[in-house]
Amino acid sequence: MILLPDPWWLTALLAVVILSDAALSVRPPAFIRDCLTGVGFPREWWWTLLVIKLLAAAGLIVGLWVPGIAFAANVGIVWYFVAAAYAHIRARFTGSEFWLNCLGMLALSTVVLLVSYL
Repeated sequence: MILLPDPWWLTALLAVVILSDAALSVRPPAFIRDCLTGVGFPREWWWTLLVIKLLAAAGLIVGLWVPGIAFAANVGIVWYFVAAAYAHIRARFTGSEFWLNCLGMLALSTVVLLVSYL
């Protein structure tokens, strides 16, 4: 295993996607609101997801130069979306939001982890 991402641009792409997701989370559009409401995530805790996403993106960006940081951030992102998938399944909220948003992000973050670090 390597401690710096190779190719680096996949990690940078994931950082851009996570930053975009964080930007959307400031004023969540309908599909994000539906997702959070559908799994029963309390509205007063939605701000925590913004913090998590910003920290994850920062970890990915810093990790382009600091060994191990992007790897740890990428692993955290994968587990974040595993937890999100579990929440969707447990709440039986498995509509298009689950398949496109949740599993799509899980697939992207898993591919980046596998390709960049194995």
